[in-house]
Amino acid sequence: MAKITKEEALRYHAEGKPGKIEVVPTKPYSTQMDLSLAYSPGVAEPCLEIEKNPLDAYKYTSKGNLVAVISNGTAVLGLGDIGPLAGKPVMEGKGLLFKIFAGIDVFDIEVNEKDPDKFIETVKAIAPTFGGINLEDIKAPECFKIETRLKEELDIPVMHDDQHGTAIISGAGLINALEIAGKKIEDVKIVVNGAGAASISCTKLYIMLGAKKENIIMCDSKGVISTHRTDLNESKKFFATDRDIKTLAEAVVGADVFLGLSVANVLTKDMVRSMNANPIVFALANPNPEISYADAMASRDDIIFATGRSDYPNQINNVLGFPYIFRGALDTHAKAINEEMKLAAVYAIAELAKEPVPDVVNAAYKLKRTTFGRNYILPKALDPRLLTRVSCAVAKAAIESGVSRRTITDWEGYANHLREMMGYDNKLLRSFTDMAKANPKRVVFAEANHVNMLKAAAEAKAEGICIPILLGNEERLEKIAAEENISLEGIEIVNLRHDRETERRHRYAKILSDKKAREGVTYAEACEKMVDRNAFGMMMVATGDADAFVTGVYSRYSEVTKMA
Repeated sequence: MAKITKEEALRYHAEGKPGKIEVVPTKPYSTQMDLSLAYSPGVAEPCLEIEKNPLDAYKYTSKGNLVAVISNGTAVLGLGDIGPLAGKPVMEGKGLLFKIFAGIDVFDIEVNEKDPDKFIETVKAIAPTFGGINLEDIKAPECFKIETRLKEELDIPVMHDDQHGTAIISGAGLINALEIAGKKIEDVKIVVNGAGAASISCTKLYIMLGAKKENIIMCDSKGVISTHRTDLNESKKFFATDRDIKTLAEAVVGADVFLGLSVANVLTKDMVRSMNANPIVFALANPNPEISYADAMASRDDIIFATGRSDYPNQINNVLGFPYIFRGALDTHAKAINEEMKLAAVYAIAELAKEPVPDVVNAAYKLKRTTFGRNYILPKALDPRLLTRVSCAVAKAAIESGVSRRTITDWEGYANHLREMMGYDNKLLRSFTDMAKANPKRVVFAEANHVNMLKAAAEAKAEGICIPILLGNEERLEKIAAEENISLEGIEIVNLRHDRETERRHRYAKILSDKKAREGVTYAEACEKMVDRNAFGMMMVATGDADAFVTGVYSRYSEVTKMA
């Protein structure tokens, strides 16, 4: 990943309209009638319906597709307590991710309040506006109280993504890493470095997935969290060990899994070498992990390594989860995001990584091939399948666990709706186009004297998708092109009946007769076939004179394939 300069980052946020998000009308507004419906007097009708039935707010307003990203700026990324206003660019960025990955609208709300009780009251007061609340960048331990109270006292989904997003994605990665390592989660020894909101949430989720609490050691900036210490808050006390160890170096000896959500460069190569065979190391400190990628790879050959960075394999990236978790929750009008929904997201993400990776995803990351293994334990962030897989899994879990207020029965229809909403069909086509442009192939258009075929060839040439070769009579093709205003400039035309093609026809006939000799095809018969455009075109591909062949305007597929 290219290094981003300060100047580039500031220019990106300042140029054009400052910031990264805006509000866009969704209804017509060009006539007086439109305005009367949008506001007075027409707006009174949905107001009265919602007064009678509050759930109609999902029907008549944007509530069902609107999430609040709320922060007090006390734990912003790796910047710490920089305040709510300084944290606003991050909250806008979160809104952008919600929109581009799951089509969810966001208001970012920065609250100038550190007192957890007052913060809770503020959020509760504005909650009717939203279908869900994403708490962001709030420091521990206050974030635990804030999330717990809001989940108890509100009837819409509330999630502190710094806790649960990282837990869900790393949980999916851990399931797959353990499978590759040939280990069971209930048997492995886990060391967690860092005792903040994300670390504690990750560890609790791992226990839900089957890890044994007695096999977990947690460390903070002062060393191992043990029962001998007197400086522990309630969250840390839950993970205190009675083992006689004090340092991270002692803790990782014989460990199977290391999870880091702390600071850079605290894990050494020697520490990694002291771990068990096939160690799993998730070094998630940002921007610099607990051990560098180079050092981790140099420490031993059997390591399974992940970071929070996009320039290394196995990125633990929250964007794999939160847009789709809220999508599923919103589409079922869920009252909460519960443990069943989180686990559904974990398993959906983990399973997707085991499936063949579409070429469009490989192309987006400039990869030749990606397969499940040590360097691919999680789907890529730009994998369009995440939208349907994770959203559907979360929606099903919401319905089955009883927190939904809307039931979905046609899951194929729901998945199609999601794809259409995001325009993923068009995005896939654009991605395939980009792949073709990157390495254009020679494509034979057999029936070029049909205007549709001729237009397709000319457009493909103009867009750089391929290098067309037209089979036909030059004069006739040029006449059609002139009548239809089609440019044939730079396009090769091959007239099979020209004397200059005699040598190639005989060469193709010899190859075809040799190939089909056992079927009784003679050289003379093969020569006769070579004046047929479909046969000639397929032989161009067979001999490497072209890469692909297009036909079917006049010819039936079944007839053409018999020639091959």
